[in-house]
Amino acid sequence: MSKPVDVALIGGGIMSATLGALLQQLEPDWEIQIFERLDEFALESTNPWNNAGTGHSALCELNYTPQRADGSIDIASAVKVNEQFQVSRQFWSFLVENGALPEPTEFINATPHMSFVWGEKNVEYLRARFDALKDHPLFEGMEYSEDAKVIRSWAPLMIPGRSKSQPIAATRIASGTDIDFGSLTHLLTKNLVNSGAKLNTGVVVTGLKRTRDGLWQLRMRRDVGRTPIKPLNARFVFVGAGGYALNLLQKSGIREIRGFGGFPVSGEFLRTDNPELVARHRAKVYGKAATGSPPMSVPHLDLRVVDGRGSLMFGPYAGASPRFLKTGSIFDLFASLRWHNVVPMVAAGVQNLSLVKYLIGQLAASKSTKFSELQEFYPDAKPEDWYTITAGQRVQVMKKDKAKIGVLQFGTEVVAASDGSIAGLLGASPGASTAVPIMLGLVEKCFPDRMDAWRPELERMVPTYGQTLADQPELARDTIERTARVLHITA
Repeated sequence: MSKPVDVALIGGGIMSATLGALLQQLEPDWEIQIFERLDEFALESTNPWNNAGTGHSALCELNYTPQRADGSIDIASAVKVNEQFQVSRQFWSFLVENGALPEPTEFINATPHMSFVWGEKNVEYLRARFDALKDHPLFEGMEYSEDAKVIRSWAPLMIPGRSKSQPIAATRIASGTDIDFGSLTHLLTKNLVNSGAKLNTGVVVTGLKRTRDGLWQLRMRRDVGRTPIKPLNARFVFVGAGGYALNLLQKSGIREIRGFGGFPVSGEFLRTDNPELVARHRAKVYGKAATGSPPMSVPHLDLRVVDGRGSLMFGPYAGASPRFLKTGSIFDLFASLRWHNVVPMVAAGVQNLSLVKYLIGQLAASKSTKFSELQEFYPDAKPEDWYTITAGQRVQVMKKDKAKIGVLQFGTEVVAASDGSIAGLLGASPGASTAVPIMLGLVEKCFPDRMDAWRPELERMVPTYGQTLADQPELARDTIERTARVLHITA
């Protein structure tokens, strides 16, 4: 057996690229290898057409600010997500300043973020949300209006054709962003390879086995032809393989993965590349999710900038597929079932019957019904301008819970062995936008004995590392302004 590598990254998406970039800065001499089963990386959830590219910072996503029974707004999740995004922005800024990332406009562009609602009850909610956020240091610059003329100046497509008697309201923050995570992943990976890492594409990791000397043996084969490849040993393994992470962690045999299951959710969007429409909608606009629908279903009409060209996307519309990846197998869901996760998965399903009902309703909806949802945002929308695209597959996390036997968990979760030698990421949104803090948390969990030595470099990469911005208005303002300047996203 050849000499073991220090780090094996399984999966060629934003998470592996981010962790690789962090570890390469912390330990330049470590040998890193990346394994991607497709012939190209960043083609699944990281691909720009498989995610919203919003740069989730809770500026416009209403699911992060639920309304309490007394009518007040809970902003805790919004603040947490925004804090996390600021960490990502700091790391990207560090890489730009040090030449590891090129011109920022190749992956990030300033794009206003808006929330838009209609109906008296929703208007009251958005007004209360604005009042709760407007003076917070992480949400400075938020504007609010119930005036159709003002809202039309922010998003011209959304007012013509709308009833003048309909109560409407919107908030806007001009300093929002649109991010091409596919491009960012390519740039991060290119720098990794240029600095000594090895990229292996078209390679499927079929199994993970712990060796007697504490290493992890990766069993592999070629994706095309299914030719076996000589196994490789690694001191540390990260499984960032999207929907396939669950299966590979199960194959590793670590106790920490027991009780975890996953349910695949696919999605579709309506897309237009009509330059006239794109020119009139230079924002990302999020609405309010229907009652009983999951957070990932929040409707939004987004400007997307990919390869320098603008498009608009509206959705998502839920779909059904047993695959855990777009390029996965129809047997993925069944292959993930184990004796220890069946009961938690069934329990989670029983407790979320409203979600099941929502999914069935989405699958049964006609094309005209789906298009009418777009027309609630853009009343004058014409079917001939739009076409359907299939977005990425997401795998919703289900796990054991002492109180409820099993729960459906939204968001992401790091699962790591007790000795920190292997870890993986399960779940979805907010995902890519918060890749840096998620991977920093993984580093802390898996390399606790190195954190004291690494802290100076971590603080150089993320100046506010270990701090919170929410209770330090001046630091928050300075951090946001500095990273906006470096990333060329000043509104």
